[in-house]
Amino acid sequence: MASSGAGIQELMAAETRASQIVAEARMGRGDRMKQAKAEAQELIDSYRAEKQEEFNNMVLSKGGSEGSASAKLQADTNKEVQEMQGQFQKHAQKAVDVLLSKCCEVSLEVPTARVRATQKEAGIPSMM
Repeated sequence: MASSGAGIQELMAAETRASQIVAEARMGRGDRMKQAKAEAQELIDSYRAEKQEEFNNMVLSKGGSEGSASAKLQADTNKEVQEMQGQFQKHAQKAVDVLLSKCCEVSLEVPTARVRATQKEAGIPSMM
């Protein structure tokens, strides 16, 4: 019977060691994942910086037209904004009138589908 108790103790010790090994493996895996994530982020950041530098160089090589293109874009934008404001002023009252007419227009007629549904719920046979 003593050997049985020793065998159980040995199994419990082995189980404890196994759980420790698994816990260490999980921690190691987590550390490796964190390290891989950090390395990937560094790689992404360096690639982004490289591409941004290429873009900046390309923009600088285009050079002189940058100011005129920006001014033209700003002028076009201002023109479109003015047109939109004119359209708004032109149609604002019409839109308000339509909204008011729809809000103030009340129909007192009950839809037939609603009447049928109410009759069905109440157990009244429909006459339609």
